[in-house]
Amino acid sequence: MLKRVQHDVAVEAQSLSQRIYIRPISFVPGPQSVEGHAVPLAGGMVYAREFAVIVREGGKTVRREITAAATIGEVLSSLPGELASAGEEQWTNLRLRHPPLECGMRTVRLDQPQVMGILNVTPDSFSDGGAFLDNPEAGKAHASAMLEAGAAIIDIGGESTRPGAPATWEGDEKDRVLPAVEYCAAMGAAISVDTRRAGVLEAALAAGAHVANDVSALRHDPRSVELAARAGCPVVLMHAPGEGDDLHADADYENVVFDVFDWLAARRDAAIASGISRSKIILDPGVGFGKSLAENLALINALPLFHALGQPILLGGSRKRMVGALSNEAEVEKRLGGSVALAIAGMNAGVQILRVHDVFETVQARNVWRGLRDAALTDFGDLPE
Repeated sequence: MLKRVQHDVAVEAQSLSQRIYIRPISFVPGPQSVEGHAVPLAGGMVYAREFAVIVREGGKTVRREITAAATIGEVLSSLPGELASAGEEQWTNLRLRHPPLECGMRTVRLDQPQVMGILNVTPDSFSDGGAFLDNPEAGKAHASAMLEAGAAIIDIGGESTRPGAPATWEGDEKDRVLPAVEYCAAMGAAISVDTRRAGVLEAALAAGAHVANDVSALRHDPRSVELAARAGCPVVLMHAPGEGDDLHADADYENVVFDVFDWLAARRDAAIASGISRSKIILDPGVGFGKSLAENLALINALPLFHALGQPILLGGSRKRMVGALSNEAEVEKRLGGSVALAIAGMNAGVQILRVHDVFETVQARNVWRGLRDAALTDFGDLPE
């Protein structure tokens, strides 16, 4: 079982003796293909027709019922009061349309998949570490190319979070991140800063960043929650089992999908209780952080479930070890195909933000995917004779 004793908010989330989960399990190209009996997940371009209503108690599934959108109300009304209420909330969340992210002069719509391009300004990241650290011209050119290729957001990180990476001193992280924020801001980019330190976040926001992307879900630095609430900026809360410097530690799951779902629900609620607007919260299941290959695959296959949390979803699978593990241990620079495959899996699950290294290829895949989705809305008329 995930060690919730380390996460007080997660303990509170377990107050119900039984817990409910609504997982979309069958999909159609468009609602007209089933005469309107499908719903768009999170108001997007993915249509779900059938749902598994799952009730768990003591780490075990005690009830699982398959239902269609038209009959899910009957299933939920047959449950005890608190479970029924929780189920109704999840059902509402699954259909919730998310407002766009306002990032300075840029507006990032969340009714379609958006691509977040990665700009590492670190000496030791697992991919492209050092390439842009002491070469601002190279970093500027890379950011410009990502924007030209269609990146909606540039995510700037000054600390490697790969397994075994040493912690970075806050002063060094600022020295790495702030110049990159400044030259990206000069381009008019929507900017996310990948940091778990409040001092770095505060300086980056002052320099022109718009989004806080915290791999510790605002747990690492106690000042971060208050700062994010005061700034009113969008915040990405990512699941990681470890605390302190090693986010990959203490991984012990009963069921990785439900454990991560509960954990993210608890972090969402803690952020809201601390003054962060719910409309500003984005959730990331943390693929690759303290999870085995089998656990990562389970999370990706279950991504549609996470819309029941009622927040936009970010997926970061680009070039990660799971791609290598599934392709004869391919080196990082040879993981493009697998990374695009994971991005498409995210699109098919209705994920709103895809955090990637290879922006051009991912945007191209997204555009073809969207073309197919758009065409599917009109291709069920009478066939020509």
